Amino acid sequence: MKAVRFHEYGGPDVLRYEDVDQPVPSAGQVRVRVAATTFNGVDGNIRAGLMQGPMPLTLPHIPGLDVAGTIDALGEGVSGLEVGDQVIGFLPFVDDGASAEYVLAPIESLAPAPTSIPLADAAALPLVGLTAWQALFDHAELEAGQRVLISGAGGAVGGYAVQLARTAGAHVIAVAGPRGRDQVTANGAAEVIDHTTTDVTTAVSEPVDVLLNLAPIDPARFAALAALVRDGGVVVSTTVWMPAPGDEDRGVRGIDVFVNSDAKQLSELVARLDRGELAVDVAHRVPLSDLPAIHAAAAAGSLQGKVVVLPNAD
Repeated sequence: MKAVRFHEYGGPDVLRYEDVDQPVPSAGQVRVRVAATTFNGVDGNIRAGLMQGPMPLTLPHIPGLDVAGTIDALGEGVSGLEVGDQVIGFLPFVDDGASAEYVLAPIESLAPAPTSIPLADAAALPLVGLTAWQALFDHAELEAGQRVLISGAGGAVGGYAVQLARTAGAHVIAVAGPRGRDQVTANGAAEVIDHTTTDVTTAVSEPVDVLLNLAPIDPARFAALAALVRDGGVVVSTTVWMPAPGDEDRGVRGIDVFVNSDAKQLSELVARLDRGELAVDVAHRVPLSDLPAIHAAAAAGSLQGKVVVLPNAD
């Protein structure tokens, strides 16, 4: 089968589009014929070798943490899933990923695919959707009527976070650039602040209950945003290299999000999507052979929007 792998850590040029052996499922695994995977920012960090501590890999490694596809083989002891089932999932960080024609997946990482959108587009949901869900509900414990400030709302995680917070009955204040304004508004933000023209700290008229930071901002800026959180509120961040600033004196908790694969939560996201309560936004669909170019564009800072990668579109 065809796959993209890196045999050593480094820049995008270490990625190779090549022939590899088709994997065979072990006990508790299924093999998925991949309809699509995605590019996530963490993929570039893993490839560059920046995540070797928390994510030790065996090289060569196939990237691709998201998968959407069709089960085509079952490992020993698998029940509840059948050959032909369409599934999506967030794969383990240290295992070979879905930038290939076939991938192995533990059954506990998979959920039934949505039926309201193309199967390939559903690959854009798992990792970023789960990140938004866990940040808002597992960590921030967001409730109806609360005010939530989302920094980086124009990104992939931000798109889901705005939608989920709005559906939960929160008042959403979204911080985004001019290119993301229309999408953030469509996603249901009550207020949108353009950080390129406006000082967010003065634009927020009253304290917020939750600050969700999804953007790589500098520590001083992060601290200024955290000061907007009311006493007893919470700061949640996905930028784990820059810890979320809490304030013990004011009872403000600072929480760093490490996303977990959770099939139950993923199934809930799928159900909301199929009910029309959640939308998936795909900016680009590219063949697997173009994945090195996507990594290069991301490294250069020129990649905009969610990219779905199609193994069988070469």
